[in-house]
Amino acid sequence: MYKVLTRNKIAECGLNELPSAQFSVSDDEKNPDGIILRSYVLPEEELSPGLQAIGRAGAGVNNIPVEACADRGIVVFNTPGANANGVKEIVIAGLLIASRDIVGGINWAQGLVGQTGVAKAVEKGKSEFTGPEISGKKLGVIGLGAIGVLVANACRSLGMSVVGYDPFISVDGAWGLSRGVRKAPDLDSLLAECDFISLHVPVNKDTKGMFNKEMFAKCKKGMRIINSARAELVDDAALLHAIDDGTIFCYVTDFPNENMLGNKRIVPIPHLGASTPESEDNCATMAAAQLREYLLYGNIINSVNFPDCFIPYVGKKRVCVIHKNVPKVINNVTNILSSRGSNIANMAMKSRGDFAYALLDVDCPSIDGVADEISKLENIIRVRVI
Repeated sequence: MYKVLTRNKIAECGLNELPSAQFSVSDDEKNPDGIILRSYVLPEEELSPGLQAIGRAGAGVNNIPVEACADRGIVVFNTPGANANGVKEIVIAGLLIASRDIVGGINWAQGLVGQTGVAKAVEKGKSEFTGPEISGKKLGVIGLGAIGVLVANACRSLGMSVVGYDPFISVDGAWGLSRGVRKAPDLDSLLAECDFISLHVPVNKDTKGMFNKEMFAKCKKGMRIINSARAELVDDAALLHAIDDGTIFCYVTDFPNENMLGNKRIVPIPHLGASTPESEDNCATMAAAQLREYLLYGNIINSVNFPDCFIPYVGKKRVCVIHKNVPKVINNVTNILSSRGSNIANMAMKSRGDFAYALLDVDCPSIDGVADEISKLENIIRVRVI
């Protein structure tokens, strides 16, 4: 019986992916084998000794100590694409809000409560909130993953000219992209020509604060930016300066903080991008299914800190080895299995950066103690026998 701890409320359809005959699921499990969470910030001290995997019901994992998990052999999963449509829709709303002062107009109209002659006042005052249509304007999409592709394609359908930039675009992303989306040769040219920018990149050491003073200096005057990715992509002080000098006409963010409030050129949306029942159901189902597949069968799908590695489970004894990505590790593992008279019926090995993972299905007369024996080898991080 595997113990799974939930942090945040997880949709019931997701928890149904963890059969009660094999999993015990609650919000107070002690020393869990797995954790499912959404936005809960998981401190490193909660990485208990028995923890094997974490499923993030969402795309961003900046609330999880991913590097510490990798060092301890804890696989972290996310759910790319599961909330993509919900985020796409909030981006489209953001484009309209940034172009036409819809929010300002609504707030002004609400302020007319109790007055007479509201219809006349509306006709007289509406000119303060006019703005251009988005059709015919140029949108730059930075990051062409699951969400970025949907945004780019949808905005082409709305009549926008769309330019995409992603030096790491996947094959699936490229296949899914509309032929009408033009590829930007570099980020600088995209910033110089676009009326709107939509951000769709993760936060890491290379992207944190990427929109800084130098980046804003390259932007087309009067640009509108929609940030549905992460707050940390934008340097707040540099943004406020760019708004003051007219470089940025409007900034719509799904990640407001104390610096984003009270400025009429900033529209703070309270993190509603993936806050739809459909997105929450999709993310919960995907995260739970990935956690189940790993705990029961050792298969890794959509990990952010280890390579994906999958072999259909056929009921043989399965040895799962997380190790440093250095030579001779698997050779030493197979030597131990051979010394026990084991035949390796199937095997898969994948590497990613400093880490690697191996699945070995074996016909073995005696599997007892093999995990402990393999664990003593150099460069081994974690061993499981299923």
